[in-house]
Amino acid sequence: MTEKTPSTADEGADSSSGQTADREAPVILSNEPGSFAWGVLAKRHPALIQQVRDAFPYGRRQHEALDALLDEITNGVVEPLATAEHDQGQWSYWGREHFGRSWFDAPFLWAESYFYRRLLAAIEYFGTGPWQGVDPFAPFKQAELRSEAVEEELRALDALADVPADERATALLHASLWGNRADLGFRVSAGEPAAGEAASALVADESGVLWQLLPAGAPATVAVVADNAGRELIPDLILIDHLLERRHAERVMLHVKPYPYYVSDAMTADVVDCLRRLTEAPGEAGTIGGRLWKAMASGRLEVRTHPFFCAPLPYEEMPEDLRSEFEAATLTILKGDLNYRRLVGDRLWDATAPFGDLTAYFPGAVAALRTLKSDVIVGLDHGTLNPLEQSGAAWRTSGTHALIQVRP
Repeated sequence: MTEKTPSTADEGADSSSGQTADREAPVILSNEPGSFAWGVLAKRHPALIQQVRDAFPYGRRQHEALDALLDEITNGVVEPLATAEHDQGQWSYWGREHFGRSWFDAPFLWAESYFYRRLLAAIEYFGTGPWQGVDPFAPFKQAELRSEAVEEELRALDALADVPADERATALLHASLWGNRADLGFRVSAGEPAAGEAASALVADESGVLWQLLPAGAPATVAVVADNAGRELIPDLILIDHLLERRHAERVMLHVKPYPYYVSDAMTADVVDCLRRLTEAPGEAGTIGGRLWKAMASGRLEVRTHPFFCAPLPYEEMPEDLRSEFEAATLTILKGDLNYRRLVGDRLWDATAPFGDLTAYFPGAVAALRTLKSDVIVGLDHGTLNPLEQSGAAWRTSGTHALIQVRP
């Protein structure tokens, strides 16, 4: 057995255990030119460094650190965090097999996570200077939240106010599922083309099982692990309001990231921004925002976070305190692509591998709501998979398809 460091034990991070060591499916790397993972490291990350650099009037020290990071990820090898960083020991343990090697030869999940940690180090997010705690992605989140698209989506809620409960539930679940295509979800109602369009793009739909686990009137506690802020978090909050208002849940625990991660991932500040955006809106959106604000005050809706949400590890290696929280929930809903990769393992699984088998370790019932934006996929039947594979389209990574998968 691999020996743990004390800090690893604190965060439940023994990367030698569980499904990731025992399964045959290969871990996804980024060293195949033209692959989705290669494109993220070779193109997306360098572009993001430039965008962050342009978004703030950083000083010379931050500019030099960002330039050095760009050179390292494109031309160099993986370097450890500086010894002054508060979590240097933890990341030294996690990266012990990857330092000194090309970024492209490290597991994709680890390399992505470590890139964002290094980006925060470059801008001195965890330092003691003036840039401490300044979210480098805040301008992008704020621009989206103030967009006309969000305005239009909130106005569309008015049409759902008097819709039958089951149709409203479907609409709001789809809105939460699609995230930045939320307008499709808000407009789901009988006879509208958008409803059929959204349904046909679902490669798996086990929403019926989800609602069976949350019958109205039962004293359920639901954990929702958020993904993106802005246009995705708003429909997540609206779905949470529906669960509370229609008594599908007595309490909801909304889990968010403890610090900026993956550009648009939600933190507590983003929850607050979205709640304000809702409460300031007219009509049904404002009513929902007011209810959610009161739910926060009463404890029916609670925001939580944990360091593990920014760890480069699968959920199978979650620490015991987080495991206990999920075990106590009636249902845990994991939002988005990154949570899915961490739930089933970031590997090139056979797409028909049973979702239930790969999530059997999870402490309690779990549902994945995910728009497909990476190569990982499991739980499909051959009737669904074969036409997709034969289409020649990049259906696994383009965000044009989605899934709702549930393990009771």
